[in-house]
Amino acid sequence: MRAVAAFDFDGTLVERDSLLPFLQRVCGTAAVARALAIESPRLARLAAGGGDRDLFKARLFGRLLAGRRVVDLDRVVSDYAEHVTARRVRSDMLDVVEWHRREGHELVIVSASPELYLVPIGRLLAFDAVLGTRLEVDDDGRLTGRLTGRNVRGAEKVARLRAHLGEGPLRLWAYGDSAGDRELLELADVATRVTRRRQYQRRSPAATVTDGAGPPATSPEDRPASPPTPPPPPPGPEPGSAA
Repeated sequence: MRAVAAFDFDGTLVERDSLLPFLQRVCGTAAVARALAIESPRLARLAAGGGDRDLFKARLFGRLLAGRRVVDLDRVVSDYAEHVTARRVRSDMLDVVEWHRREGHELVIVSASPELYLVPIGRLLAFDAVLGTRLEVDDDGRLTGRLTGRNVRGAEKVARLRAHLGEGPLRLWAYGDSAGDRELLELADVATRVTRRRQYQRRSPAATVTDGAGPPATSPEDRPASPPTPPPPPPGPEPGSAA
């Protein structure tokens, strides 16, 4: 049977947010701060559980990235990808990734962060596929500031993953840290939720909480091998909030 391990990125594979540090590298801290200040009412609504994340993200990209040629960002993207893979990837999650790789499972990143830098990061980490938010590029090779498709969060994570995997039986592991990963975790046969306080592993769709030793099994022979259980990330702001 086909076996797939799907990982959220911000707060799961890496500590906290990856988008704002990237925008700061491209535009400078002052420009990012000004854009966030202008969009602060929308950001406040998102923090309160309302608002339109796709619209907020498009407006932020419009203010900071619109008109920039993609080719001119190649060096920044490359340097940022190397920085993230060298310094920001959680070592405990690398152990989980390596377990899946040894088991022969397909490795997929499913994230609201832009494919612009996620794809080279995924390549450096030897993932099989990267499914992230896509930025629109015009015929002249310039970013428009708009999204191509939807922000890859919530139900869109499931839609993108299903479109990538196609039909056929499979066993799915999923890893996520926030409310934006809920649908992805519910889709999985073995789902691991990582938070600041604890993490647990469960069998979907029954959502049975286990001790981290793997999904429920009717006998020892039926119990599949399980990856190492990641510890909680370090204390700090709720990860992944900017995406």
